[in-house]
Amino acid sequence: MYSSAAEAVADIGDGARIAVGGFGLCGIPDALIQAVADTTATGLEVFSNNCGVDDHGLGILLSLGRIRRVTASYVGENKEFARQYLSGELEVELTPQGTLAERLRAGGAGIPAFYTPAGVSTPVADGGIPWRYDSDGSVLIASPPKETRVFGDRRYVLEESIRADFALVHARLGDTAGNLVFEKTAMNFNPLAAMAGKVTIAQVETLVQPGEIDPGSVHLPGVFVQRVVHTGPQDKRIEKRTMRTDEEAKR
Repeated sequence: MYSSAAEAVADIGDGARIAVGGFGLCGIPDALIQAVADTTATGLEVFSNNCGVDDHGLGILLSLGRIRRVTASYVGENKEFARQYLSGELEVELTPQGTLAERLRAGGAGIPAFYTPAGVSTPVADGGIPWRYDSDGSVLIASPPKETRVFGDRRYVLEESIRADFALVHARLGDTAGNLVFEKTAMNFNPLAAMAGKVTIAQVETLVQPGEIDPGSVHLPGVFVQRVVHTGPQDKRIEKRTMRTDEEAKR
């Protein structure tokens, strides 16, 4: 148990590789991300489904210039992300969402690599996707070609698993032994990110003692979690609010 988010992330240093749970702004470890932003850690390499929005989630670290490289599947909600990427300030590896999820899970399961059909006969497998641009707009670093192999009558591409130095996750409920329960769709990338971290830090809304959570209700066992901090209810933001007009509501 840690008394604060700041204490829990205090040893995250320059160049750390960090897996971060959440999807969009759903289930993100916002208190832990803010705590990292309050440190001086820079040159971070982040693995996450996306990079938050300009003023929330991982977008905070991005706007501070703390992130060197991002591996993600979707980045469309962050204008600063696009600016840094296109200007050559940020290295970006885009990967299919299911592949990213499996790369995280495989890392936690001790599997070094796996074959998948996703991305075969596309630049994902053939290489050439811009990872980093130069300041003049030319491609400085491009993705390399990946090994492919035929199983049966279908071709597959080899993807390497992800193992991070730290993982930051959010759970609705947790105990002091690290057993976690996630809320509905927040059980997306959180368990996978947690598995991929050598040191996994969980912020929990409600903290209980070991034995108070029904074992059958545990989504992620405490063996994958090294640090727990009680942060209380999360400030749940809506990424995009869409409202019907009065006329639409009458139809």
